[in-house]
Amino acid sequence: MKSFIFFMVLLLSISSCSKNSVVIQPTSTETMYFPSNTSAAWETTPLSSLNWNQNAVQPLKDFLIQKNTKSFMILVNGRIVMEEYFNGHNATATWEWNSAGKTLVATTTGIAQQEGLLNINNKASDYLGTEWTNMPLAKENLISVKNLLTMTAGNDDTKQYVIKSNLTYVADAGTRWAYSNIFQKLTDVIANASNKTFENYFNEKLKNKIGMDGFWNFGIIFTIYHSTTRSMARFGLLALNNGKWNSEQIINETFFNQSIATSQNINPSYGYLWWLNGKSSFMIPGEQTVYQGFLVPNAPADMYAAMGANDQRIYVIPSKKMVIIRMGDASNPANPNFAVSAFDNDLWGRINAVIN
Repeated sequence: MKSFIFFMVLLLSISSCSKNSVVIQPTSTETMYFPSNTSAAWETTPLSSLNWNQNAVQPLKDFLIQKNTKSFMILVNGRIVMEEYFNGHNATATWEWNSAGKTLVATTTGIAQQEGLLNINNKASDYLGTEWTNMPLAKENLISVKNLLTMTAGNDDTKQYVIKSNLTYVADAGTRWAYSNIFQKLTDVIANASNKTFENYFNEKLKNKIGMDGFWNFGIIFTIYHSTTRSMARFGLLALNNGKWNSEQIINETFFNQSIATSQNINPSYGYLWWLNGKSSFMIPGEQTVYQGFLVPNAPADMYAAMGANDQRIYVIPSKKMVIIRMGDASNPANPNFAVSAFDNDLWGRINAVIN
């Protein structure tokens, strides 16, 4: 009789999942799971098995729809607990990461360093050549690769086109935090250090290793990655596991841990192109104001996040073994943002109603 009941539960579990989700439920939801790099199957965990508040799920979905969301995912221990698509979007459609893709560049930089191709403490001009900025040479020589990773290059952040004439001096490198697109020069650093195009190096060392799809769109204003929601989730899962995918350490744990720790003493809520919660203060793009308190007060203190314009998000929460993905249009079209916004706190209020 017990065997028959197990069989019926298993059959119902399979039939209730989409064909892209899973073939069979896992025997344990506590172990970390990684989806195959060669199959569309992805294990799920029933939300009910986590003792979450199912009555709060529909209000969360309603909020996501209201805020112009295209896709939303929650992973726990790598397994899908929620996967929702709205406004005509679907599991095979790609969408732009915007500045959330900076974390892909940071990770690829770390891989190049562990392969001995570069050192982030070296001058950026060691890899870009001299006079890559419009700064006095002595000031340009102060800019390290690490300064590009931490938004402390000292350039004029009001000019978004990453061309030489716009890379002008405001402050000595390391003395001022200011969010800008100068990070894009890291793709040139990696290309020159590896003697490959950045995209080829990225594909070989990161994208293909974890089974992502997607492509880069390179421009002088923005360098943007596009992918499906599940590919964004794959990268979030890599981040949850400190750079490890299955049994392979893709990016060494030391560099990754540096990436998700305060990288300078000006904006404690910023690592190597990752945003950090739970710090004493934070700064936001386009301002030099220092705000007291957590970046996202409603979110867990240990959360770190990839954040892009129009509210593209990867939230990683180690204490909950959780990754959350949001893709879509701007939550508030009248006031679009480059990174963190009021949307984050509002969304986390509704997530908390489900998971707590």
